[in-house]
Amino acid sequence: MQYLLNFDRSFNISSQIKIHNNKVNNIFNNSQIETFTVGSLFSGVGGICLGFKQSGFDVLWANEKDKNACITYLENFPHTLYEGKIEHLDAKQLSNVDVVTSGFPCQAFSIAGYRKGFKDHRGHLFKETMRIIDKIKPKTILLENVKNLVSHDNGRTFQIMKEMVKDHGYSFIPRVLNSMEYGNVPQNRERIYIVGFLDEEDFDPENPSDKFICSYNFSHPKPVKLTKKVSDIVAGSVSKEFYYSTFMHYNKLLEYDWDKETIGQWRRIYVRQNKKNVCPTLTANMGTGGHNVPIIKDSIDFRKLTPKECFSFQGFPKNFKLPANMANSHLYKQAGNSVTVPVIKKIAHNIKSALAKKYNLMTV
Repeated sequence: MQYLLNFDRSFNISSQIKIHNNKVNNIFNNSQIETFTVGSLFSGVGGICLGFKQSGFDVLWANEKDKNACITYLENFPHTLYEGKIEHLDAKQLSNVDVVTSGFPCQAFSIAGYRKGFKDHRGHLFKETMRIIDKIKPKTILLENVKNLVSHDNGRTFQIMKEMVKDHGYSFIPRVLNSMEYGNVPQNRERIYIVGFLDEEDFDPENPSDKFICSYNFSHPKPVKLTKKVSDIVAGSVSKEFYYSTFMHYNKLLEYDWDKETIGQWRRIYVRQNKKNVCPTLTANMGTGGHNVPIIKDSIDFRKLTPKECFSFQGFPKNFKLPANMANSHLYKQAGNSVTVPVIKKIAHNIKSALAKKYNLMTV
């Protein structure tokens, strides 16, 4: 079945997009004279962009609709940001790039989002991703989502996406990676990463052929030993607003054993502690209030992780800026919606090596 869609739009939809041409000095501006370029869809606060920059790519533009995520993004990156819905994004305005990335919304496919898939509006945003890719025709694409995408609707959703990607001329190389196994980050976070290379749609990962130069030379990252601990990330002292001293179920917390590597989550009437001494999966609903933010016991008392600590559990560097006047609820949501930066960096490095084999560009 062919899934080539008619994406041609004759009307101007760009008037509903706010364009930020960020000119401020920025800690993550490492543009090089000759390197591969990136455009990012559903960029969030820039986790994917940062991973690619750390691997030597030059990010030219990004698109994100959440206004608060855009504020955080602009604190950290100097290139053009298109603020608004992807449906309103005119591909003709976008610079051609070598790589298009898309962390399209995962809630439609996740357990927390009730797995509505393509029946949910957010599921259709994958088709919008393909609309942009169809116009730009980058050398490479990277798609990121929750691992439940693979099993959604008994695998039919994943199969449709695979056929759409291949019908548009790209190979389809998926892999589920856990941040604690592939990024040396103490967070149990499984996500699927799909890499594709243009004009290599017939590549079969199960029976690889070297005539498909990029796909053949690309591989997903290998596992690395987890050496970073929870205690390496948790701060020594924090504001009293993060403590649970007045929590109505405080005595229940005392029933469990806690040490400096223990992280738990409150589940209505009990605490679920992670037995592997890593942070449980951070989710966007941390920003909805309640007790969705993981709990630790520091030298003072029980408390929830701070937004800065949540970003650290996603592998963001210490010098990544969080807007000073932004509500914690927005920052928690942004951290939960983000990707684990070191995992992206490793994938980006392998993409660059594969592209260099075909396009003879020096890599650094």
